[in-house]
Amino acid sequence: MIEQAIAELKKLVPFKETTEPGDIVLILAEEEKQPTLLYAAVTEIERDESRRDEWWHVSLHLLSVPPQAVVWTLRTPQFTGQESFTMGGHGRFIKAVRIDRKKPEPLPASEPKARGGLRLVK
Repeated sequence: MIEQAIAELKKLVPFKETTEPGDIVLILAEEEKQPTLLYAAVTEIERDESRRDEWWHVSLHLLSVPPQAVVWTLRTPQFTGQESFTMGGHGRFIKAVRIDRKKPEPLPASEPKARGGLRLVK
């Protein structure tokens, strides 16, 4: 079931191929009744020196109410969306979202502006 949801997400969301601190990631969590989607901010990625293979401590701030700080220990293919994984027997998928940082379009000169750059609506 999670693989179908991942395929649909890849059609809808512009994803990045890499994940770095400062990125926003989309997390798909397979639950018993229905999948859950949430966003998180990646704050830190540190090598787990206690393991022989390459594992990483990925620090995330879940953008939920209330916000939650978590640290997941994952391999590179897991936190870059190359493969799904399980936590507590439930499927998970995590991948960084590509966010184009464009400047907002300026308002046409003929429209009146309120203070602070907001448009005056009558």
